[in-house]
Amino acid sequence: MNIMSYPSIPAVLRENAEKYSGRPAISYKENGTYCSLSYGEFYERFLKLARGLLVSGITPGDRVAIFSENRMEWAISDFGIQSCGAVSVPIYATNTNKQAAYAINHSGAKIVFCSTSDQYRKLVSVKDQLSGVELVVSYESFPGDSSLPLSALDQFCEIDTPLADEDRNRIEGLIDGITLQDLLTIIYTSGTTGVPKGVELTQRNVMCNAQYGVEQLGMHQDNMTTLSFLPLSHVLERTGGYYVTLLGGNHLVFAENVAAVMDNMTEVRPTTVVSVPRLFEKIYTGIHESVEQMPALRRKIFNRAVAVGREYVNKKFIKKESLGFLDFRYRFYDKLVFKKIRERFGGRLAFFLCGGAPLDKTVNEFMWIIGTPVFNGYGLTETSPAVTISGAGKVRFDSVGKVLPETEVKLAEDGELLVKGPQLMRGYYRDEAATAAAFDGDWFKTGDIARIDEEGFVYIVDRKKELIVTAGGKNIAPQPIENELKLDRYISQAIMFGDRKPYLTALLVANAETLVDYAREQGIDYDDIEDLVGNIRIKQLYAERIAAVNRNFPSYKTIKYFAVLPREFSIEGGELTPTLKLKRKFIYEKYKDIADDLYELKGSAVIAPGKNS
Repeated sequence: MNIMSYPSIPAVLRENAEKYSGRPAISYKENGTYCSLSYGEFYERFLKLARGLLVSGITPGDRVAIFSENRMEWAISDFGIQSCGAVSVPIYATNTNKQAAYAINHSGAKIVFCSTSDQYRKLVSVKDQLSGVELVVSYESFPGDSSLPLSALDQFCEIDTPLADEDRNRIEGLIDGITLQDLLTIIYTSGTTGVPKGVELTQRNVMCNAQYGVEQLGMHQDNMTTLSFLPLSHVLERTGGYYVTLLGGNHLVFAENVAAVMDNMTEVRPTTVVSVPRLFEKIYTGIHESVEQMPALRRKIFNRAVAVGREYVNKKFIKKESLGFLDFRYRFYDKLVFKKIRERFGGRLAFFLCGGAPLDKTVNEFMWIIGTPVFNGYGLTETSPAVTISGAGKVRFDSVGKVLPETEVKLAEDGELLVKGPQLMRGYYRDEAATAAAFDGDWFKTGDIARIDEEGFVYIVDRKKELIVTAGGKNIAPQPIENELKLDRYISQAIMFGDRKPYLTALLVANAETLVDYAREQGIDYDDIEDLVGNIRIKQLYAERIAAVNRNFPSYKTIKYFAVLPREFSIEGGELTPTLKLKRKFIYEKYKDIADDLYELKGSAVIAPGKNS
């Protein structure tokens, strides 16, 4: 389906409502049971919401905010807002009251959709900052505050009142008036390095990104079931999962939450999932931890299967050589080992799509070995998001793929990746200075250091602003080293420091489950997890694990001192963004005393040189 032959996303959904009227569009779990809306039902629901917006005085170009976690009502709100020609302003459900107020005020949103009483209470707590908000519409029923007008969604939509022909004609007339150049959404960046900026994305930005992304993947896209768990407030899930699925007439299922994703996979049996690297890192370490507990013979079979699989995927997908007898050997181990692993994902998975950050090569290769291909992509909110995507016949396990059609990339003198293409944002909302600063002529400055090989594959080194420059003048990208650390079964998360310092240090987050098992095996007594990570024998364990990683790097890239933290970084704790990226400055400030002690008091030492520099 060529969605670029349509003038807007709502225009595609109107046709899908006719073509696929009885086909499931969106499913969600409620009280332990999955419920669905067909394309015909979904279309009627978002037209009713559009009716409510029009009655409330919303006109084309007005901004309407959505302050909610992923759920069916989020999608109804999004498409209802678009059908009026209005502009959606998504806000992460995890945002604080002040963060939400900033996006609402800066965008000039007149109406705010919110999910729960907790979200509404956040808004009430900053009501003095929401002078432009005329109404809050809640997805759930609860008492409101007289100072901040509230309406329940069903009441707002007049859910039990059929659409009159006059209403339908008016809304569909507005849909007919939407063009590819019209603004679709304003997405506010996380603001981890300053004031959030509102990224303006048009209908064309998102639609061409969805269309070209599907073409680049080169995978069969009919009768797909996508399990959605990344926040729809982030453009990766919104374009790569949500819009791609619904524009193609396929089935979108919302996961209950991030923690339930693996359980939901076995229930939903998806054909595709969009994720960030963290999911694949957990799958990789989880499988290898399970293998460690197996009897010796089963471990040997697994390791042999992986060795054969590694040879197979590199010959078939990278070198594109004849497989010969290797094909039979792989199929044997696939049936014996890998098929059982894939059943944990529902048994129907055709591929994963990964974005948000570079995926470690070892992890990516392993996912291909077990028969669950991961297609890496790269982009930013400002690029809707994809600039590059891997695809069938376009795979390098450590690359983010090749550029999309009509897209150009080049490297600046310092290695920063510059981009041109139809997916580039219109600009930053009400911020001409920031918009101008983001471009070098016609080229958008991504802020990422990259390299491009002779075949056109793009490799992301790290964020330009996150490069560590040591006191000795060495430039170090922390992410590849952190990724290596996270592959260790005793390390859940890792962050490095060393900018303008004489050597590198690291904060490690313990994998509590495997660490507790180790303590039990070694007969180590402890009171709680904090006591355990401070044990001298545990420190020695981590020193040995880091020493093994250090051997993979030149000496100036090795970690000299470290500290182990007892609890994981989290969104709630402020250390992670909603898409699970490290908020480096926040982490440093939160753990400043510990981080500084690694230089002043010399923390736990790692006595192991790296490779010669």
